[in-house]
Amino acid sequence: MATVSHSAAASHVGKIRSNNQDSGYSGRQLFMVADGMGGHAGGDVASAIATKRIIEADQPYQTPQDAEFALQAALIAANSQLAETVFEHTELTGMGTTVSALVVLEGEVAIAHIGDSRIYLLRDGELSQITVDHTFVQRLVDSGRITEQEAMVHPRRSVLMRVLGDVESSPEIDTSILATIPGDRWLICSDGLSGVVSNTAIAAALSTDLDAQGVASRLVKESLDGGAPDNVTIVVVDIGSPDERVDVPTVVGSAAAPLAFGEEPSRSRALRMSSLRLHPVRETHFEPDSQDYLSELIEEDERRARRRKITWLMGIILLVIAIVGTAVLGYQWTQTRYFVGVEGSNVAIFQGVQQDLGPIALSSVYEDTTLKVSDLRVFDRQQVQQTISATSLEDAKLIVERLHDATLK
Repeated sequence: MATVSHSAAASHVGKIRSNNQDSGYSGRQLFMVADGMGGHAGGDVASAIATKRIIEADQPYQTPQDAEFALQAALIAANSQLAETVFEHTELTGMGTTVSALVVLEGEVAIAHIGDSRIYLLRDGELSQITVDHTFVQRLVDSGRITEQEAMVHPRRSVLMRVLGDVESSPEIDTSILATIPGDRWLICSDGLSGVVSNTAIAAALSTDLDAQGVASRLVKESLDGGAPDNVTIVVVDIGSPDERVDVPTVVGSAAAPLAFGEEPSRSRALRMSSLRLHPVRETHFEPDSQDYLSELIEEDERRARRRKITWLMGIILLVIAIVGTAVLGYQWTQTRYFVGVEGSNVAIFQGVQQDLGPIALSSVYEDTTLKVSDLRVFDRQQVQQTISATSLEDAKLIVERLHDATLK
């Protein structure tokens, strides 16, 4: 039976930060990392609130779909709780947090992710990054504007595009369901690890014979040896037989300390909260680059509002023309997109996007390859069945080539 055999969590403030804005949780079925943003204005508060809310979902589930839905609902509920907290305590405006979480069932894991914390999988000595960063530079990489090497030193590499917080009432959360087998080792970490320690070093640490706690401690040390400019939080989950499992649920980081949000009068709560900000507000990994971006969003929203008013005044006819024109342009844009998926029993390249607009199909088979889905590795097969987005036709062909090469190994 493939389920959790051992797990561990570790968190360290690092060598630069004066407080730990990360939170981590190693539970029975649920495991997660949250990386707060907002500095002393509430980064630690945000990750702690989100973690305490999300770990309520650490329960047995009948199906991975139930677990996936529960995770997504827990993240949305945490987002609402953060917004309510900011409403009651305006000094926390701007706080937010990333979340990467997974629930382990028998032979499958359900994943929910938002932000730039990451989930990795080590299987048969091969390390795979499961989640995709929701950052400005990741979008540049995905669009082919910069390389991954350039992204590492890009001046806006820390700008987050999606987080839980008081910005959006319904943030877009990535969810998925993947298979897991005995011998798998899952890693959830904040960017305090992935931004400092290379994937090669991470894979080497995960490949050792150390137990989950030993691996977590080693990765924290490697981050510290690399300078640890940010908080680092790590959760390691080993898949095997649960017969001898003695791990108990563990909370690390800011969520391990009690929050100053009791049922006291608001004045008392505000006085207690001040202890969280005894030091001057310092720049975090998000704030230095985010202000210009947020200003751009505000200006764009204002421009859209003005355009909507003008369009309304111009009359219903012009509005219909604009909608039709937008629909045509939108469809034309979808036909510049490509993805790799399944056509019958073969791997195929599709032109368009994965969604349909009612009865209108927004994608079609561009090229039906001779590569059989049944010949793919289990992980690759799952990725293809869920479709793999490509930045261009050339990128889609490269993806098919990589899948084919993997079947020959």
